Amino acid sequence: MRIAIQGELGSNSHMAALQMMGEVEIVPCAMSADVFSSVMSGEVDGAILPIENSLHGSVAEHYDMLLAHPVCIEREGMLRIRFNVIAAPGVKLSEVRRVLSHPVALSQCRQWLAAHREIEAVPFYDTAGSVKHVMEVGLRDAAGIAPALSATQYGGEVIQAGIEDHAENYTRFHLVRRSNLPPPDDAAQANKMTVAFAIENRPGTLVAALKLLSDAGVGLTKIESRPVPGSPWEYVFYVDLRFDGPAMAEQALNALNAHCRMVKELGRYFAA
Repeated sequence: MRIAIQGELGSNSHMAALQMMGEVEIVPCAMSADVFSSVMSGEVDGAILPIENSLHGSVAEHYDMLLAHPVCIEREGMLRIRFNVIAAPGVKLSEVRRVLSHPVALSQCRQWLAAHREIEAVPFYDTAGSVKHVMEVGLRDAAGIAPALSATQYGGEVIQAGIEDHAENYTRFHLVRRSNLPPPDDAAQANKMTVAFAIENRPGTLVAALKLLSDAGVGLTKIESRPVPGSPWEYVFYVDLRFDGPAMAEQALNALNAHCRMVKELGRYFAA
């Protein structure tokens, strides 16, 4: 299979793809929009996308794109996030004057950066891309903050491992494929689904929708709201629901369809 990711080879998305899919061909994309374009064109078989980090929160852009495209979530995975200082072989930490990484990664390594004030933190477009840049340019006074896989990918060397502020740092990823493809063989045994819905902008409508889900017996594990473009102060709500069997899932969807002005099931899958 060919699987698209947003970011460079060696990134956390690359690591998640290998963990969830095994040995597949990874197709790196510069932007999330490029990932979805590759999926929709059939250039790739699917994509591995981060949807939520336990510290940073949700990846709002990906929720918007899941709703906008005819795609389906087929699988969920969880990856522990570890950040490492990676430099050219032979470079010592005492020689490093700058560290490059994605702003989200830098924000998750604040304690280490505060303890090394002599080192400047420089925002970069991608974690693994920072290591790629350090190695391609041949920098000896700079390092990247990135996953360990990027050291292997680009010939760098980990000079300090595990510099993230919190050890309990995880990202949830989704395998996303075109919705017109046959479902996986084990789809009938799924125990979780993601649903998007929109309601009339009247008092009590959201409470009523959540009560319907409760009455259906499903467990609400996450709720996220996103603004509706062109309609100020109106929102689409995204919910993750745990359920026991297809009948319970259908009951929840039927209840939402009777109450909401828009309902879209984004996928059923096994909870990570």
